[in-house]
Amino acid sequence: MEIKQLTDASFGKYGRVLTEFPFEKILKEMEHTPLPEDVIYVASVEELEALPEAEAVSQKGFGGLPIQIGYCNGDNYSLNAVEYHRSSEIDIAVTDLILLLGCQQDIQEGDVYDTSKIEAFFVPAATAVELYATTLHYAPCTARKGGFRCAIILPKGTNDALSFETSKEGENRLLAAVNKWLIAHEEAGIEGAFCGLQGENPHV
Repeated sequence: MEIKQLTDASFGKYGRVLTEFPFEKILKEMEHTPLPEDVIYVASVEELEALPEAEAVSQKGFGGLPIQIGYCNGDNYSLNAVEYHRSSEIDIAVTDLILLLGCQQDIQEGDVYDTSKIEAFFVPAATAVELYATTLHYAPCTARKGGFRCAIILPKGTNDALSFETSKEGENRLLAAVNKWLIAHEEAGIEGAFCGLQGENPHV
């Protein structure tokens, strides 16, 4: 599939490049995080959240909301699923990586999404992007041999286990964790996930 640059006008509906706060110490601390052959996601890392830069991210990136800083690292080439939140997400690329993105507004009746609408964007190392709340996304994809590292910043508590039963109908059947609505591709075999992605499982 075509891999676009963040400077492409089409990226504007999904998010924006951030320059409002420093994140050099986050990049440095991320060098100590694991880089497995598959994909690992850790929602909250104390060492990252203790950095002085975390306060600036909270204030300038989330208007003072409590935040969590974690990471998604690994080696991945497929979409597999899409998720969205009721909030923006900030991704800081520690290495070059590729983001596969879509729009929540394109989810059709029955919570079905056509994967041909997914677009791919190259994110250079040491670049921070805000993904808007209506942006469909999932784990980054590998851009360079050896895998990727990406810091993930969200409102505190996002992706925690749910403390209540979700509805079996409507949008809330997609609720897979706190502040996380998920639609999977059948090919991915994600246990318990609603499989509403139609078409090929996009691959880079």
